[in-house]
Amino acid sequence: MTRIRKAVIPAAGLGTRLLPLTRALPKEMLPIGDKPVIEHTVRELVASDIEEIIIVTSGSKDLIQEHFRPNPGLVAQLREAGKHELAESVREVSELAHITYMYQNGPYGNGTPVLNAYRILGDEPILVLWPDDVFVSEVPRAQQLMAAYETTGAPVLALMPMDPAESSRYGVPIVKEDLGNGCLAISGLVEKPEPRDAPSPFAAIGGYVVTPGVIAELEEQTRRWYDRPDGEIYLTDAFNAHAAEHSVYGQVIDGTWYDTGTPEAYLKAQFAAALTDPTYGPSLRQLAEDLSAASTEQGANGRPAAAAATFPGWAGRWSS
Repeated sequence: MTRIRKAVIPAAGLGTRLLPLTRALPKEMLPIGDKPVIEHTVRELVASDIEEIIIVTSGSKDLIQEHFRPNPGLVAQLREAGKHELAESVREVSELAHITYMYQNGPYGNGTPVLNAYRILGDEPILVLWPDDVFVSEVPRAQQLMAAYETTGAPVLALMPMDPAESSRYGVPIVKEDLGNGCLAISGLVEKPEPRDAPSPFAAIGGYVVTPGVIAELEEQTRRWYDRPDGEIYLTDAFNAHAAEHSVYGQVIDGTWYDTGTPEAYLKAQFAAALTDPTYGPSLRQLAEDLSAASTEQGANGRPAAAAATFPGWAGRWSS
């Protein structure tokens, strides 16, 4: 069996759900703790022994390349100022991994960047991870997916348990068999079903082992993309088509998932990272308790809540 050595990070999306925050700043560069979210993804892949990473991007996202590009001038300046720890952190980011960049070309949809990258990767299985997901786990999500592939030799999707009431937000797998250790044989996905129609209590999230068979289905989609109502190419459709005649598996990821692709999810991820910071966490937890107590007290007295009073214009910023 071919070992997984390469990964693709699709990063060409517009980030419209996070506007106006993403007017000029790519959503992949939004900070979670002291690192942009895409760096968390790159570090996860490096920790899983991935040797080559392709980031598929668009022309408006040069900041991603700038972040990982060597900056010897800044490193030297920091060292001259005696800031050796900062200098090392800047140098280390540029040496994390062998990263290749390419621009997305072709129909819209999340299958297109995978197909773009695969054409230069060769005929072997690859990992695909979205750059707006952060996983906190003892074993990286990427490594868990790779272990499932090594067991099954087939395509694998990352799964997480979900609240049944939220099934209409996700692709939900049709489970055929539980193989143990979180590995499930599946026959396909139902996209965004109503809770009463959800075929299982799991959600497909941003992580895949993509095999040549799935790539063949993506290529088939591109041959007839103009017949599709939305003209887009989707990984889910490729997995479903492959599952009709071949084995496909889902791996329930052991860990905590933070999706940063929506305003609420991003704020929760940033908040969680801040609270666990060993230096700043204690004071931030105290601040949260103080604001909560003040909000309760002021609400009872009919006055504005503390956060809204402190930050005028904040409330409802993303309400549209």
